[in-house]
Amino acid sequence: MSSAPYDPVTPAPELTEVSEGVFGYIQPDGTWWINNTGFLVGSLGVISVDACSTERRTRAYLDTIGTVTDRPVRTLINTHHHGDHTFGNYLFRGATVVAHERTRQAVLDWGPPGGAPFWTPVDWGGIELEPPFLTYTDGVTVWADDLRCEVRHVGLAAHTTNDSIVWIPERRVLFAGDLLFNGGTPFLLMGSVAGAIRVLEGVVAPLGAETIVPGHGPVAGPALIDDVLGYLRFVIETARAGLGAGVSPLEAAREVDLGPYAELSDRERVVGNLHRAYAELGGAEPGAPIDVATALSEMVDYNGGRPLTCLA
Repeated sequence: MSSAPYDPVTPAPELTEVSEGVFGYIQPDGTWWINNTGFLVGSLGVISVDACSTERRTRAYLDTIGTVTDRPVRTLINTHHHGDHTFGNYLFRGATVVAHERTRQAVLDWGPPGGAPFWTPVDWGGIELEPPFLTYTDGVTVWADDLRCEVRHVGLAAHTTNDSIVWIPERRVLFAGDLLFNGGTPFLLMGSVAGAIRVLEGVVAPLGAETIVPGHGPVAGPALIDDVLGYLRFVIETARAGLGAGVSPLEAAREVDLGPYAELSDRERVVGNLHRAYAELGGAEPGAPIDVATALSEMVDYNGGRPLTCLA
């Protein structure tokens, strides 16, 4: 645990005990680069699900763990490679950093935070890149005393090409990573819209989770799965209509009525999601590389030319 000073995180994160000894660390408002984490407390140590995006936020998270237990964090699981879940890895000194093997390579390929021209400025702090060093292909089981915690790769590109879930079957608790957003627009630019639908329908929903800690937004119940599936199907339908009309993803995004999804935060993500859906409907494999920089630039265009708001 770190006792180094840091600026207070506002709004203050919320620590929720979702089951005995199992905690969700919920960071409002869940928008760009502001993710959720969580942890399990055992007699020998702590298992953390994900780190945070900045030094300040990760130190605040570690200090919060310290208010619950004086046991060290022995295991850190990364649900995928995005920096809001991995940039803080280096502060978990002595912990085994665990993730899917593709997560390790993607963290290395991404590199440390540098210039981020698409977002408002972020104070990252003294980030040191630390990729996972214990990796798996399908999954691994970790234990908090006798409480089984199953870490499973979802098998398909979805939010990214390397998503994993953390499932605690005895408690019916699921840490979903960024497969699920609650109150925010899902983001599939670096994964697959069709793949995410298949994963939610075929992997996540059949678990029968009663409590879900999403990657962003408040703790939820199983109804969140259907909410996200509804948005993903909306993206596919919009992409089909846009392709049929011969318009670009940006034009399709500007013309479509977002309807019930207009109130989700970060709604400019519809542009990136449509870029991914267009590629897949055009025959690209799920997770195949596409022009991410162009899609992000067009998300800024959709946002009125303003950088995407990041409060991390």
